[in-house]
Amino acid sequence: MSALPADPTQATLVEIADAIAAKKISSVEIATACIARAKAWQPALNAFISLDAESALAAARAADAKPASGKLHGVPLAHKDMYYRAGRIATCGSKIRRDWKAPVTATALARLDAAGAVDLGTLNMAEFAFGPTGHNYHFGHARNPWNTAYITGGSSSGSGASVAARLVFGALGSDTGGSIRMPALCNGLAGIKPTWGRVSRHGAMTLSWTMDTVGPLARTVADCARLFGAIAGPDPDDATAANEPVPDYEAACARPVKGLRIGLAAGYFDEDLHPDVARMLDDAVATFTRLGVAVARVKIPDLEAVNAAGSLVTIAEGASAHRPWLETRLDDYSPQVRARLLPGLTVPAVAYLDAQRIRAAMLSRFLAEVFDKCDAVLAPVFAVQIPTIAATDVTDSDAMPATLGKLTRLSRPFNAMGLPALSVPAGFDSQGLPLGLQLGGRPFDEATLFALGGAFERETQFHRTAPKAPA
Repeated sequence: MSALPADPTQATLVEIADAIAAKKISSVEIATACIARAKAWQPALNAFISLDAESALAAARAADAKPASGKLHGVPLAHKDMYYRAGRIATCGSKIRRDWKAPVTATALARLDAAGAVDLGTLNMAEFAFGPTGHNYHFGHARNPWNTAYITGGSSSGSGASVAARLVFGALGSDTGGSIRMPALCNGLAGIKPTWGRVSRHGAMTLSWTMDTVGPLARTVADCARLFGAIAGPDPDDATAANEPVPDYEAACARPVKGLRIGLAAGYFDEDLHPDVARMLDDAVATFTRLGVAVARVKIPDLEAVNAAGSLVTIAEGASAHRPWLETRLDDYSPQVRARLLPGLTVPAVAYLDAQRIRAAMLSRFLAEVFDKCDAVLAPVFAVQIPTIAATDVTDSDAMPATLGKLTRLSRPFNAMGLPALSVPAGFDSQGLPLGLQLGGRPFDEATLFALGGAFERETQFHRTAPKAPA
C-alpha cells in the first residue's frame, strides 16, 4: 500500500479505506479533517444542506473501536439530500420538505452503513432533483470548486462539489437525465449511471420511476467501483431492483482492455461540438488506441425521438408524483420546477404509452445496430463548455427549454434506453474547467465500462489534479 499524502483528505477513497483498515490512520482523524475542510469550504461552495459533525464523529469513534468489517470501514461520505434516513430531515432540496423527517432508511444508505461508511450529512441538490444546472432557489446554488462562477451540474450538485473539493471521499447522486454524469463532468470526477434496476431505489425520492437510477460520484473510477459494488443488487423492498448477480466491479477496473472495441458515437453525439470538446474526444481516442483498444466510428441511430420520449415520460411521471402538492402547494415550488412539472398534468395517456413504446423500440435497435459492433460507445457528456451560473439562471423564461436541453441532450438517451453510462475525467478546457467523456454500455455490463474507465484513468492521471482552496 502506498503512503498517504501529507494531507490525507487528498487521498482517494480506496487509499483512505485501506489505510484505515491497516491502522495507518483512524476514522476519527480523517473524519475530523473532512469536517474541518467542509466547514472551511462551505461558505464558497454551499455544498452541504446539513453537516452533522457530532453524529459523524460518534460513528467514526465506533468504527475505530472495532476491526474493519467492510470495504468502506470508517470512510467519510455524504449524500444528496433525497436519500432517506429514518428520523432525519430529508429536504429533497425543496421548501415543501424543508422540515420533513423520513420514516425509512434508503437501501443504498443501509448498504453503505453495512460496509462501514461514516455519513457526514446531506448535500445540496436541485429542487426535487429536477434541474441539470445545480441552481436551487430555496437553499442557495451549489458552486463549482474549480471556479465558483460556474455551474456544478445538476441535479446532484452538492455531491459533485463536495467530492471534487475533497470534503468527502464519495457521494450518492441520482440520474434521471444525466444528474450523475453532468456533475461528474463539471467537477472533474467519475460517476456511474447504472442500468435501470441495477441499484435499489427504496427510500430514495422518486422523480420518474421508469427513468430514475441511483449511483455514486467519486474521485477515481476505482473509488466509484468500490461504492457501486456496495450498493448494487436485488432488494426485496424494491420490486424493480433486478435479480442479477453483482460482479466485482473494483477488480474489473484492473482488467486488461486490449482487444476491446469502442464505438466512437457518430451521427448524434458528435454534432455541434465546441472545439475543446472535439479535441478531448480526439485525445481520448488516441489514449484508448495506445491501450490496445480498437476504436472505430459507429453510426448511431437518430436519438431525437427517444430523447423527446424520455423528456415526456419524465414530466408525466414527475407530475403524477407531485400532483398532491401541485394542487395544494403550487406557490412553494420555484418558478422553473413548477413550469417543468405542470405540463405533465396534461400529457394524454396515449402519448405517454407511445413514448414508452419508443423507448423500448430504440433500445432494441441500439443493441442490434450499435452493440453488435462494439463493447462500449464513447461520447461527450456536454457538447459545450461548462456554462456560468449567471448564463443558465433562466428560471421559467422562454430561454429555459433550449438552455436546459442543450445540457441534457447527450446524457438523456442513456436514461431513456435504461443503459449504463460511466463519466470519466478527460482533461481541462481553455477556461481551465474540467472536460469529461462518457462510456455507454450494454445492460448490466457496467464491469466493461469500469475496465475501460480504469485503464483510461491510469493512462491519463487527470483525476490527480484537485481544485485550489477558496480564498
